[in-house]
Amino acid sequence: MRALLVALTLLLPLSLHAADKPQVVTSFSILADLTREIGGEHIELSNLAGPDEDAHVFEPSPDNVRTLLKADLIIANGLGFEPWLERLLASSEARGQRIDASRGVLPLWLEEDGEKVADPHAWQSLSNAELYVRNIAQALSELDPAHAKAYAANRDAYLAKLHALLKQANARMASLPASQRKVVTSHDAFGYLGQAWQLRFIAPQGLSTHDEPSAAEVAALIRQLRTEGVRAVFVENIRDPRLIQQIAEEAGARVGGTLYSDALAASGPASTYLGMYQHNLDTLLAALKP
Repeated sequence: MRALLVALTLLLPLSLHAADKPQVVTSFSILADLTREIGGEHIELSNLAGPDEDAHVFEPSPDNVRTLLKADLIIANGLGFEPWLERLLASSEARGQRIDASRGVLPLWLEEDGEKVADPHAWQSLSNAELYVRNIAQALSELDPAHAKAYAANRDAYLAKLHALLKQANARMASLPASQRKVVTSHDAFGYLGQAWQLRFIAPQGLSTHDEPSAAEVAALIRQLRTEGVRAVFVENIRDPRLIQQIAEEAGARVGGTLYSDALAASGPASTYLGMYQHNLDTLLAALKP
């Protein structure tokens, strides 16, 4: 009995220390990875929409509500990406501070159903990802000033890796001929990547995977691909690949591989943000280069 009491006494400070950590909740897997890199051991991190999960159509569970109620900080993407989160926060008594990691991004504007809407997929630009990282680090430092130096060090170490990937990507993309810069994906998730390197992304679906293309729209896209000589189309990890496979077959193009759009992979190299970005670049260049 005495040995048990001693063991419990030794464990008690660890338990209290864990309970004292800021409770941080992220809305989807890409934000979870960035936040984990910055927060490290100093935060308790929970995530809502997980790897390979479509955050556009995510349906929160009662467990998700309980997680939000405990949160000291809620990190969302913003730009209209998580309408379900807005509803969840409005209907719950969550008291944690909410920030948008995309704060400061200059959004791309597209037309959806006759209205101008912001493209929420800003993380597909490495330059925007730097803003995400800085916003997350600032929010963690304000929430937990005792570890502000650690968050700043983690931020700087991560940004060094991000800048190295950006430099590599700039060099590799520069060698791609202008005639080989047309890309087809399942939904319109890669506008910021296209803007960064003058790639033209074409998609049968709009900004959200809620949107289902009509048969006439699919037929028009197939005609367009034939006319413009698009060489490769890509499936996404969050989408059923059959529509893209059908489009590729009928347009005389080939499926160039899988791109990660709105979620990380559950395992493997694309299970981190930088790994995902590296995978997407490798996949695009392998399919598009002459």
